[in-house]
Amino acid sequence: MSRYVGITVLGDFILSEGVDPVLENVTAVGATAVALNPTVTAEAAEGEGSFQPPDDAGSSPRLFDRPLFGKRSLWVQSETSYRPEESCYDGSTYRPRVAGGLTDAHGSLIGEFIDAARGRGLDVFLQVPAARPSGLRDEDRPRTPDGEIPAGRMADTASLASPAVRDWNRCYTADLVRQYPNVSGFRIDWPEYPCYTWGEVFQDFGIHVETFAADHGFDFETIRSDVSALKRWLETELGDEDLAELAERDRGRFRLAREVLSRPGVVEWLRLKAALSVDLVRDWRQAIDAVDPDKLLMSHAFMPPWTVVTGLDFSGVAEFSDAVSPKLYTMHWAQMVSFWGNELMARRPELNERLLVRALISLLDMFDGTPEDPGGESLADYRYPEPDEPHPVSDSTQRRKIAQATVAVGDRAQVYPLVHGYGPDNDFHRRLKIVADSPAAGVWINRYGYLGDPKLASIGQLFGASSEREMEQ
Repeated sequence: MSRYVGITVLGDFILSEGVDPVLENVTAVGATAVALNPTVTAEAAEGEGSFQPPDDAGSSPRLFDRPLFGKRSLWVQSETSYRPEESCYDGSTYRPRVAGGLTDAHGSLIGEFIDAARGRGLDVFLQVPAARPSGLRDEDRPRTPDGEIPAGRMADTASLASPAVRDWNRCYTADLVRQYPNVSGFRIDWPEYPCYTWGEVFQDFGIHVETFAADHGFDFETIRSDVSALKRWLETELGDEDLAELAERDRGRFRLAREVLSRPGVVEWLRLKAALSVDLVRDWRQAIDAVDPDKLLMSHAFMPPWTVVTGLDFSGVAEFSDAVSPKLYTMHWAQMVSFWGNELMARRPELNERLLVRALISLLDMFDGTPEDPGGESLADYRYPEPDEPHPVSDSTQRRKIAQATVAVGDRAQVYPLVHGYGPDNDFHRRLKIVADSPAAGVWINRYGYLGDPKLASIGQLFGASSEREMEQ
């Protein structure tokens, strides 16, 4: 039985390479689905528009594997690929992106690609943010327990409880289905609270969440008080003895559980975040059903254990999703250790850096902690990897996380781990093979621009019709 193989292909490479060449490349290696966003992108003059590949998790060492307009990095301009129907947004205080000359010149290419891909038997998804309308306003941004917007957010997503954002999602969905009725469905990104930086961990205490909490039986003030106390303990009282205990895998998890259970509001906070995530995905499902119930819904997610603090409840989200894609974005995991560690060290320079690193990689389950799989010792070991550097996360760790997500989803939805194409060819093959050898029903790969010919060959070898697993089945 063939497995599901999805590849994200954005409008920049469709314009650069052409509809048919891109589709020839992805179908040749066994792709069964593609995803794109409703955006058209063209080359721009130096310093105009945005730089590609984009800044990612606070770092931008990336280069495309495939030339984009003849270059591996460049400045580009983007516009919406269609002219929005203003009447679709009558129920929203947010307005759609403004179409322009780029829309008129190249926007039709997105519809052409969708129709051509469907004609080849591929599923086609629109990939959109789960909670990030155009022109997000401060009143809809998440807040920390002290009422502030976290400084230096890596993911500028909205409060999951914002009524205005929910209204926008419904309007946006209706407009997209009107424009692209031939799509198979939607892939929504970040139906949770991303936690790249330390401040982002302690979200969301804004007015919208306070209202949601009251409506759903949560004690918001106890939650706020206990989360503030936990944050204060971590930032002002945590010592080397604590870190030494947290760095040991079994003792560390027990100690962390003790700290959480001693503050019942923290447990309720995690339950509240999970309820928000599930409710947002439920709202997405209803928005899609209102215009076309046959459209599929797939949800992206962080991997465990980050989902404990992002709020993504695999089991609950799976009730409203046809598939869930936990992200094997291993370059992000390394960067997050650096972000969290450096922010804590800035507050507590007297802490032992080695113990802090060991505690973080143990609690985040990034290595086995054995002599064969020890992991790094310093924060410098966990920076964003260069294009030719392997990602510093062990195979066994990735296997565990896929298994954890798969068990949590159960038979409610399919699990298609999301592998990022960034990195050297052999490391991509290593990470992709972990998914191929897992019980997951398929894979999604982000994105086409990082898939040079050797990586495309890896996809065909591991997931194509002649792959070893296919022959075994």
